[in-house]
Amino acid sequence: MASDSGEEKTAEEGTMTMDERKAKMEQLRAKMRSTTKANRASLIEESAKAKMTARENARLERQRKLAEVLRMQTEAEDRGEDVERQKNWEWTIEENDHWEKKKARKARRADYEFHDDVHAARRRYKKDLDLIKPDLATYNRQKEAVLGLAPGSLSKSGSSTPSSSALTTFDPSGGQVLPSSEQRMAAESFYRDANTLLYADNKPTEDAIDRVVSKINRDIDKKGKFSRKRLNEDEGDITYINERNRVFNKKIARYYDKYTSEIRASFERGTAL
Repeated sequence: MASDSGEEKTAEEGTMTMDERKAKMEQLRAKMRSTTKANRASLIEESAKAKMTARENARLERQRKLAEVLRMQTEAEDRGEDVERQKNWEWTIEENDHWEKKKARKARRADYEFHDDVHAARRRYKKDLDLIKPDLATYNRQKEAVLGLAPGSLSKSGSSTPSSSALTTFDPSGGQVLPSSEQRMAAESFYRDANTLLYADNKPTEDAIDRVVSKINRDIDKKGKFSRKRLNEDEGDITYINERNRVFNKKIARYYDKYTSEIRASFERGTAL
């Protein structure tokens, strides 16, 4: 039966005229266009619904936090307590000191104006300090050699304070602990001052060299992308009423100044028709 129906359908298609074939093709194309349009509309609707859901969740979270704050304020006022003081009780002294230092540092760094070369160099130095991660393992090994401690004693304890396992020599006559020659050389190399004659004896590791190279590359990229906003820049005639209008006029001038420059010049000379 299936073969008979297939044969009948093939025979029917074979007897269709060219106009009927064109009409059927148009129907198929119209059906495909309607399906594509419906799929696109459904996709746009789902995307908008997802965005609305995220926006709605954020709005509900803000409302929840605001309601919580208002509830705490109401309860504190009923008890006759200060809300800010009660909130500050949740912070420790160390956290408060850290927060105050952070605010002071942020206020200092908010001053972007150029004062002098010393101020600019210090500002740059402070920024570079934030990127430095000290190698405490190497520091502890050097300090162990200076203090005459057993290798790994400071690294195992996790602090830089010396322990009681000193390896210095003991002088029986004076009863004093005398440092060894290796310890004296390590101390002279570790605690250097203006009178130290040692120099150029430090051999950086490959990781340290890579950090310096990456820091230089980041500075070069940042300098290439830097664009300073000039507040007092002379831009000619004032043709704007606010900052937004100034930006809009600048965009318009980028495309139409080459057509309107002659007309504006004629108006200014008074020779326009």
